[in-house]
Amino acid sequence: MDSAGKKSQLIIVRHSPYGNSLARAGLDAALSAAAFDQPVQLLFLGEGVLQLLSAQDSSAIASRNIFKLIGSLPLYGIETLHVDADAMGRYAIELSELPVGARPLDRSAMRQLITEHDHVLGF
Repeated sequence: MDSAGKKSQLIIVRHSPYGNSLARAGLDAALSAAAFDQPVQLLFLGEGVLQLLSAQDSSAIASRNIFKLIGSLPLYGIETLHVDADAMGRYAIELSELPVGARPLDRSAMRQLITEHDHVLGF
């Protein structure tokens, strides 16, 4: 719980940006919680790190660009994006390619982050 007595939420995003609705659902859940002043943080795990790449072109599949939604997160008070450092290496992603506020975490730090939250939702 945070200092105001609100239960903290961690949203874990595991899916690539396109291919199913779970990628978008995780971001929508985070925005909804933040809109109601709930403390929320995001962890992009595995394929989920691909959502953070700005060079996304979703026009061929007639879908909205998820990266634009990620760009709106700071407007809802979500400033830090926790990112699976192993997945960054697997996909050859450099920190400079990710949005401002991206924070790579190793496995130990991710476990710690998960234990610090009252509620953990996975998408």
